[in-house]
Amino acid sequence: MTGKGGTGKTTVAAALALALAAEGRRTLLAEVEGRQGIAQLFETEALPYEERKIAVAPGGGEVHALAIDAEQALLDYLDMFYKLGRAGRALKKLGAIDFATTVAPGLRDVLLTGKVCEAVRRKDRAGWRSYDAVVLDAPPTGRITRFLNVNDEVAGLARFGPIHNQAQAVMRVMKSPETAVHLVTLLEEMPVQETMDGVEELRAAGLPTGAVIINMVRPVVMDGAAVASARDGQRTAIAKALSQAGLGGARRGGLAERLVDPLLAQAHEHAERVALERAQREELGSLGLPAYELELMGDGVDLGGLYRLAENLRKQGLGVA
Repeated sequence: MTGKGGTGKTTVAAALALALAAEGRRTLLAEVEGRQGIAQLFETEALPYEERKIAVAPGGGEVHALAIDAEQALLDYLDMFYKLGRAGRALKKLGAIDFATTVAPGLRDVLLTGKVCEAVRRKDRAGWRSYDAVVLDAPPTGRITRFLNVNDEVAGLARFGPIHNQAQAVMRVMKSPETAVHLVTLLEEMPVQETMDGVEELRAAGLPTGAVIINMVRPVVMDGAAVASARDGQRTAIAKALSQAGLGGARRGGLAERLVDPLLAQAHEHAERVALERAQREELGSLGLPAYELELMGDGVDLGGLYRLAENLRKQGLGVA
C-alpha cells in the first residue's frame, strides 16, 4: 500500500488487512517507516520487532502486525546467511550496524523488503503458508518504485552468493502475480498526479499494480444544476423556505433574506468542488485500474471506524478471497 503523504495510506492498509483476515484467515500487517502508525490505529502499545496479534476480524480471522527495524533485520540477515550470531550483536554494540544502514540507504531497503518477503514465503511444518495475506504499509508513492525494485539492482551488482540469491528471491515475490501495489489517493490534483506518475513508474519497472483506492470521499450534497436553479430568480423562494424553517421572516432585510447570499455562495463552492472531483475521477479512470472509494470520517478514524472501512472494502470486493 502506497500513497502520497496525507492520503491515509496507513489507515487503508490497516483496513485492508482486517478485510483480508475475515472468515478465519490470517493476515500480517507490516510497516517499515518507524512511525508506529499501526499501533496507534489499533490503540495498542508500540510494536516490537516481532510478529504480534493485534486484532480479530469478523469470522474469527486474525491480524498480526510487525514493525520492521532495519538494524534488527540486518542482524537476522547476518545470522541467517553468515551464522554470525553473537558476533553480529557485537557489531551492533560497536555501532557498525547503524553505520551500515545509514550510509547505504539501498541496503536498508533490501533488508526491509527481505523481511517482508520472508514472512510471505514462510510455511509451517505441514507445508501451509503462515499467513493467507501480507499487507505492507510501504513508503510514499514518490519512492515506492525504487523501494520495491532495489533488489533487482542488487541482484545485478552481486552476481553470485547469498546476497544475489536473496535479492532474486525477493524480486520473485515482488513481481509475482500474487503481489499487487495498491495506491491510495484523494480527489485532489496533487495526490492524483502523484498516483498517475507512480503507476507509470511501477509499470515501467515491471512491478504489478493493483487498485486505486480513493480515500476520504465527501458526499455530494448538490450539483451544478441545483446551484444554477437556486440562482435563477429563486432568491425569494429560498428566503421564504428559510422563514418557514423558523429562521426569521421572509421580508426584505430580514434574517432569512440575509442568509440567502451566503448559502448560495456555499452552494457554488460545493458545486465547483464536485466538478473538480469529477474531473479527477476521470483522470484516475484513464489508468485502467480497479477503483474503490472510502468515505470521509469527519471525526477521524478510531478502532470502530477502522472495522467499518474494512467492511466497506469487502462490500466493494477488495479483500474478498
